[in-house]
Amino acid sequence: MGSPRLVATDLDGTALRSDGTVSPRTAAAFARVERAGATLVFVTGRPPRWMHAVAGAVRHRGLAICANGALVYDLHTEQIVKSHLIAADVLEEVVRRLRAKVPELAFSVEYEGGFAHESDFRLGRWDGKAVAGLRVGTSTLTSRPCAKLLALHPRMDPDALQETVCELVGDLVTPTHSSGRALIEMSAQGVTKASALAALAEGHEITSADVIAFGDMPNDLPMLRWAGTSYAVANAHAEVLAAVDHVTAANNDDGVARILEDLYR
Repeated sequence: MGSPRLVATDLDGTALRSDGTVSPRTAAAFARVERAGATLVFVTGRPPRWMHAVAGAVRHRGLAICANGALVYDLHTEQIVKSHLIAADVLEEVVRRLRAKVPELAFSVEYEGGFAHESDFRLGRWDGKAVAGLRVGTSTLTSRPCAKLLALHPRMDPDALQETVCELVGDLVTPTHSSGRALIEMSAQGVTKASALAALAEGHEITSADVIAFGDMPNDLPMLRWAGTSYAVANAHAEVLAAVDHVTAANNDDGVARILEDLYR
């Protein structure tokens, strides 16, 4: 059997080092994929506003699926080319339900063109480095469609919070998580990394059997289960390690690059 026609990889914790950079070895492996004529797609929970450095490292080639499938982003033009948003009325209802049952939650949203958060939402590593987004009240936060709603709890276990959120609003949105914090990421109902990747692959006349996917966290599970061949990096979440076909070396040990080097000699 030949090499896969499409390579789909998560970024943070998977293809990127823990400091968020693309190693020279990984960048060279990505170039091998493209020279072989295969399609390379980054499939990430990151919003487009976090993609500039990655786009530069891969010489602005290809497409990225951002915000867990909600946005398709052209790395060449650095523009959003497709979006699947949570409607404002749905967003308002989700926040209402969650706050009624879990009042300690703080919320933020990723819009197509920006970021906003409540005053008590504790910014993560990347947004905490700079003035990022607007501090707004809840009514403003939910007043227009968004790509992703984020809910942060100060103490809960991430997996336990995920289960709670699914029970409360799983009929309205698609919740997942991808960090060590109790931070749940919600997309429009039915929107996942897998749904966006499947649509992109279909546009290239590529079936799931011809796709290899790499990931590390629960938000990668739909994509890993859809792909014909799935890999977790060694540092992956236990649920991901249990779900995949294969395990490669950790993200800081160029695990994705090692597999791509073998496949695309």
